[in-house]
Amino acid sequence: MNKVEIYTKGHCPYCHRAKALLAEKGVPFEEFKIDVQPELRATMIQRAKGGYTVPQIFINNQHIGGCDDMFALESQHKLDSLLAI
Repeated sequence: MNKVEIYTKGHCPYCHRAKALLAEKGVPFEEFKIDVQPELRATMIQRAKGGYTVPQIFINNQHIGGCDDMFALESQHKLDSLLAI
């Protein structure tokens, strides 16, 4: 299975939605809570090439975008192949 990383904030409904989709698929992920560890925000923005909203999602160090981007991949039947499901 591929490495999935997600930068989140606790009060973010899009973060909860993205994590729920990954959990539904049984995909483990590493979560970076930038409201708990604000020093990670700069790293997130750099990795996301300027993306500053949450969530920011990475699969095998490839930035796929945010929640809407992940759901777009899902609706195009492309997410499972990225996740190696």
